[in-house]
Amino acid sequence: MSLLRKIASKRLLSPVAGARRSAFQRGNATGIRNGIVSSGLEDVVVPEIPIVDYVFENIGKWEHLVAAECGVTGRKYTYGQVRTKTKNFGAALRRKFKLEKGDVVAIVLPNVPEFPIVTLGALRAGLICTTVNPIYTPDEVSRQLTDSSAKVIITLNELWPLANAAANLAKKNIPIITINSQVNQATPQGAANFSELADADNDIPATSISSEDLAFLPYSSGTTGLPKGVQLTHANIVTNSVQIDHPEVKFSLTSTPDHQDICNGVLPLFHIYGFTVLCMFQLRIGARLITLPKFTPEYYVGSLKKHKPHMLYVAPPIAIFLSKFPHLTSEDFASVRGIVNGAASLGPLDSQKLIEKIKRDVPILQGYGLTETSPAVSTTRLNDYNKPECIGSIGRPVPNTVVKIVNPDDPAGGALGPNELGELLVKGPQVMKGYFHRPEENEKAFADGWFRTGDMMYYNEQGFLFVKDRLKELIKVKGFQVAPAELEEIIRDFPDVIDAAVIGIPHEAYGECPRAYVVPRPNTKIDVQKLNDYVNSKVANYKQLKGGVNVVESIPKNPSGKILRRQLKLMYEKEKK
Repeated sequence: MSLLRKIASKRLLSPVAGARRSAFQRGNATGIRNGIVSSGLEDVVVPEIPIVDYVFENIGKWEHLVAAECGVTGRKYTYGQVRTKTKNFGAALRRKFKLEKGDVVAIVLPNVPEFPIVTLGALRAGLICTTVNPIYTPDEVSRQLTDSSAKVIITLNELWPLANAAANLAKKNIPIITINSQVNQATPQGAANFSELADADNDIPATSISSEDLAFLPYSSGTTGLPKGVQLTHANIVTNSVQIDHPEVKFSLTSTPDHQDICNGVLPLFHIYGFTVLCMFQLRIGARLITLPKFTPEYYVGSLKKHKPHMLYVAPPIAIFLSKFPHLTSEDFASVRGIVNGAASLGPLDSQKLIEKIKRDVPILQGYGLTETSPAVSTTRLNDYNKPECIGSIGRPVPNTVVKIVNPDDPAGGALGPNELGELLVKGPQVMKGYFHRPEENEKAFADGWFRTGDMMYYNEQGFLFVKDRLKELIKVKGFQVAPAELEEIIRDFPDVIDAAVIGIPHEAYGECPRAYVVPRPNTKIDVQKLNDYVNSKVANYKQLKGGVNVVESIPKNPSGKILRRQLKLMYEKEKK
């Protein structure tokens, strides 16, 4: 038994305070009843308190420990400093910029150790955080500033030109606060200096915050359309943290006088996975977060070797990189107790390759969620991860959550049974309040109170969920459904391929057929015929790559690791001309 599983077994001896098993779950270990799948666990009791109170509830036990540290520059903050700077910064936002409860601040930041201070300071002041991808163009940032009605922008000195250009495009006089990421940086003219605001002993009367108040406004395309604001309340985020803190679900360790968990923070904190799981939850349990502003082999491998993290939070591209990078050995993973994969599903073949690289039984746990669900909907558990019926799954729902699989053409219809493919619908207290100023989108997003995920899945007799693909990404070949993710995993297993993506393209006879875009390993050349032969040996005829194979330098992806298939389809349209 691995160390992580031994720890989990010990945790099971202590029940969750106030936990209860619902009537739906009692006597039902699989959590399945009439096609509705639950966690099969006790419900958790969620405190009705704001995010800041929840995160700092136990801070007195680890005030002296480092909370966040930059993996590039080494600048860092203890928990005590984070709490003090949070108070000061929140007060400055209210006093200096005349912000009122419910106003929106736009946070245009990569992963930096100031991120928790900025977000918690804004939340403590009763403000709403909308996080913006720092690699956006000025036009993209401007659209979010306008849609969210942001009153202040917080960014890095280096990103001031982006923030300023976006504010000008939005035709708004929006104050900009900048953070120094390097010693002796000069604050741009007209900008406010973050450190001066966070270091000034400043406070205002406490803001009355309800757990139902809006806290976080990330942007998501949902299942269709352009990005739109996702309204997440204090209760949504606190609930999801409590859900993943259940003793049978929890994978990180709470700090003690003898131990502090260390985790690499390369997954973007402006994304909901990073915000809730990597930032808010890790601070709640007293962990040490090593922030990396972007993924590069140099940064990531350097952090792995120097800081020796206990838990790795990854997306599939990072997991695949770790398994293939030649300058990493099993010794570099000596401190790692477990790996949590999210943002997209990691296939069994890719998981096995990583285990072979590590050369010991390190649990690779899958998490599934969406921006609209704060994010966690389901996870694999330490007691399940190596069971044959669980391999390749995204686990079971987290507590207080129920899901069902339905016919996507009839979402209000009955729940499908085990091993029947359909769209996943979710109910739970972590589900968003709704899309910001988009009543028509809310109508489409919900069916009789169930949130429509747009993900095609099935569950087996034991209640484990399996992702096939996004509903809008499925390829229809002669009426058959082909999941791009399935083909991508097979293609990545071909020796000369390091990454792959598959899209559907029009076909005169079949309706659609799969087309692959593949990235070769360094200093190799892909034999397309051999690749086709390899794929053909693994799949049914209708799944074969009849749309062709295109060798490319890279696959377009968003910061959380999801393939941008729309860009590939635009590339294909250009190729045809």
